[in-house]
Amino acid sequence: MKTSINRRVAAVAAAAVTLLALTACGAGRTDGGATSTAGAAAGAGILVGTTDKVTAIDPAGSYDNGSFNIEVQVYPFLMSFKPGGAELAPDAAKSCEFTSDTVYTCILRDGLKFANGNPINASTVKYSFDRQIKIADANGPSSLLGNVESIAAPDDKTVAFTLKSANDQTFAQVLASPAGPIVDEKTFPADALLDDSAIATAKAFAGPYTISSYKKNELVVLAKNADYSGIQGAPKNDSVTLKYYADANNLKLDIASGAIDVATRSLTATDIDSLKTTKGVSVVTGPGGEIRYVVFNMNTMPGDTPEQKLAIRKAFAYSLDRQEIATQVYKDTYTPLYSYVPEGLPGAATPFKDLYGTKPDVAAATKALADAGVTTPVTLQLQYNPDHYGPSSDQEYNAVKRQLEATKLFSVQLQSTEWVTYAKERTADAYPAYQLGWFPDFSDADNYLTPFFDKGNFLGNHFENDEISTLLASERTDKDTTSRLATITKIQQVMAEKYLSTIPLLQGSQVAVARDGVSGVKDTLNASFQFRYAVLTKG
Repeated sequence: MKTSINRRVAAVAAAAVTLLALTACGAGRTDGGATSTAGAAAGAGILVGTTDKVTAIDPAGSYDNGSFNIEVQVYPFLMSFKPGGAELAPDAAKSCEFTSDTVYTCILRDGLKFANGNPINASTVKYSFDRQIKIADANGPSSLLGNVESIAAPDDKTVAFTLKSANDQTFAQVLASPAGPIVDEKTFPADALLDDSAIATAKAFAGPYTISSYKKNELVVLAKNADYSGIQGAPKNDSVTLKYYADANNLKLDIASGAIDVATRSLTATDIDSLKTTKGVSVVTGPGGEIRYVVFNMNTMPGDTPEQKLAIRKAFAYSLDRQEIATQVYKDTYTPLYSYVPEGLPGAATPFKDLYGTKPDVAAATKALADAGVTTPVTLQLQYNPDHYGPSSDQEYNAVKRQLEATKLFSVQLQSTEWVTYAKERTADAYPAYQLGWFPDFSDADNYLTPFFDKGNFLGNHFENDEISTLLASERTDKDTTSRLATITKIQQVMAEKYLSTIPLLQGSQVAVARDGVSGVKDTLNASFQFRYAVLTKG
């Protein structure tokens, strides 16, 4: 989820939309380069500004908001969310359903092909998912396919997924997630990632848009795909140009002046307040779901034994004042998060509030450390990212540092790393404790649990636990809503009480700022958590 610009795009015009999803899986830098001017015309292109960074547009090599923001526009998916909401429906597929307790079968639509002319058939789909699982890149989404035992393509139109656990209640949504893009088997190697420039050149796209020009994290031009006939429908605009900024202040200035049509991720809380009173724009909010949290590397974090490491994580939890951070840093555009599943989703609970309180409890933190024989102050190396999770991350983590050190139990060594390096180093055991954010793949409590805590989870922080994996498998396959939600609640309680491999901090909403005359922003800020450019128009 990046920077600079040397060209203007003549087709892109005046009115401006600004979309903001305040942090989550990614963010970026900004460019202080030239601003684009535009003349407004119905059907003209949309100019999107963002500070988000792209890790890779090879679906096997990225699991972040900035990358998926492009992928969801240009690749075909078996399943997708209908425009304007979070209703799941077949896309490249004509139908998808369980044909037995452990087999999920999709039948493809007729006449599918990539923009380069290569066909999309059952072999293509099998290849795409097999490739995800085989590559299993540390920064990729293969962990979402952990329940897949095998994939078969018995004929050109039929794809059958055999699952390890029966009746997986989330699998259809996984097919619409970052693990779901279908790629061209004649373009993408089976066992290695493909460079972004090679992907752009190959024109192996079949979504609502194709990529007509690609300068990574500087300027990307998406062109309307006339051959797309899926659930998203034909785009209501001719093209979308993504301009990447290195500084959020320039992003704010350009949306306020009308120099861009869409600005996405991320503006500061102060910028949002300012834009609420700026003439010619309106601030639009959508359902929340984004979370911010701290990850602990179970191997490299301080502590000589597992018991000491757990005591340190508990002392960390006892030392936080989330409301103070939400108010002082984010002007209450974020709210405290006291569990792994955010408030508002079925199954959400508040175990961190119940177990560790809402204000620092120095006595409880001291006892946890003393009982485990931990010498204080604990020296903790805490890493954060200054560009991917928004420009206020430095204030957020300095506030965490102050709160921890105010207990006299911690000595925090706070360091920052830019996203491109950060994404690689965090999975290479470089950081004992570090910042991450999350924007859900789909609107279900499981998406805040399985990717983080199941075996082979995307965090790569060496947390694996048979008790938790068993509970996760149970909730994913439980057809009874009441008992499933009870299991989801239990998972949160057990994680908070016994393991704490991550500690939740804050929860945020989707926010957009639209120029007058731009339509469709509210329609795409919905519970699917996928920003679809195809619904945007300006007149």
